[in-house]
Amino acid sequence: MSVQNYYLPESLGEALELLARYGPDLLVIAGGTVAMPLINEGVSTPVQVMGLRRTGLDEMARSNGNVKIGATTTLTRLLEESPVPLLRTAARNTAAWTIRNMGTVGGNLFSPPPAGDVAVALLALDAEVTLTGSGGERVVPLARFWTGFMTNVMQADELVTAITLPVPTGKTAYIKYGRKQAHTPAVVTVAAHLVVEGGRVQQARLALGAVGPHPLRCPQAEAVLTGSELSEDAITEAAQTAAGECDPFTDAIASEWYRRKMVPVYVARALRQIAQEEAAS
Repeated sequence: MSVQNYYLPESLGEALELLARYGPDLLVIAGGTVAMPLINEGVSTPVQVMGLRRTGLDEMARSNGNVKIGATTTLTRLLEESPVPLLRTAARNTAAWTIRNMGTVGGNLFSPPPAGDVAVALLALDAEVTLTGSGGERVVPLARFWTGFMTNVMQADELVTAITLPVPTGKTAYIKYGRKQAHTPAVVTVAAHLVVEGGRVQQARLALGAVGPHPLRCPQAEAVLTGSELSEDAITEAAQTAAGECDPFTDAIASEWYRRKMVPVYVARALRQIAQEEAAS
C-alpha cells in the first residue's frame, strides 16, 4: 500500500498531536535520507508519513558552556556553523553534499550501521538527547539511547527534539576509514576526546562506528588511557582493548574479521594524532 497522507506540521505541538493520533502507524521523517530509499524500493510501505521540516527544531545555539542542536538541523549547517571542530569534521565525512543538505543531526542517530558518522562524534562528546512526548521532556545520555540494532529507549509518543553537549576542552580526533577517499560507507569510524593535564590523561572518551549494532563507547580502552602519559605503549594497549570491545559485522563493505583488524589500526592513529598535538602545544 502506498503513502496515503503526508503531514507537514508547523510546530512541535502539532507534530506531537499527529503522533498521538496515529501512533506507530505514523512514519516520522526529517530529511528522509534513511526512510525514502526504503519507501522507493518497496521495503517500507507506510500509509501515514509526517515530516518535521517546519516544526522549528532546527536551532543551533551555544550557551553556558553547552551547544544545543535542534534535531532537524541539517548536516550542511552543522558543517558550516558548529562551534565544535569534531562535529564539523564528522559532518564533512558524512556522504555527499546532496545528502548533507537534506540529512539531519537527529536523523543521523537513526542511521543503521555502517552509517551514523555524526552520531559517533556526538557519543565521544558526551552528548545528551532530549526526547519530547505527551508527558513532557526527558533527557537521555546518548550512550544509553540505543538498546540494539535499530532499537532505542524512545516511547511511542516521543520525538527527538534536540541534542546537547558540553563545549569540549582538551583535544579531539576523528577518522573515518572507508573503501574510497570520500562519499563512502565506513569500515570503521573513530572519534576520540582526551583531556590531558600535567602530562597525564585526565579524561578519555573513545567512540566507534560501523563495528557494532550502533555507535558504541569503549570504556575499557578509556580506562587504559586515563592516568597514562599517552605513551606509545598506552596507545597500543588502548587500541587493542578497543578491538575487543566492539561487535563488528559482515556486509558488502567489509567482513567482520577485517573490521575487527582495522579497529586497533585506526584507534591508534586517532590517539597518535592527539598525542602529537599535545606534544606541539
